[in-house]
Amino acid sequence: MIGSVKRPPITISCECGESRPVPYGEAWECGECGRRWDTSRIPVAEYEAFLRRMNRYRNEVLALAVIALGTFIPLIVFVNGKFVFVAAVVAFAWILLYQPWWRRRARRALASAPRWELHPD
Repeated sequence: MIGSVKRPPITISCECGESRPVPYGEAWECGECGRRWDTSRIPVAEYEAFLRRMNRYRNEVLALAVIALGTFIPLIVFVNGKFVFVAAVVAFAWILLYQPWWRRRARRALASAPRWELHPD
């Protein structure tokens, strides 16, 4: 299991209209109607596949940021301070071009996330 990353909760919507985010593997009893919902019925493999996909998007951004910093900091410090201008241009391109594209991809992946039909106990 993926233990180093905080697992996002699963939103359960009861038939009576009550809704609540519940951590994976835990049960929730609706305060309105008393139905009990158990998220441990969701297949572990499907939930972890979803977590891996979302972590891949997050790690992609972190890796590119580390590469950019690892490239520009030594260039600025050891080669020439004029690389600050190039770093600023790259940062603006990152913010204006890459980030919107990345957010669209991540939102599409989130929208295509599996939806599980849980039934009350």
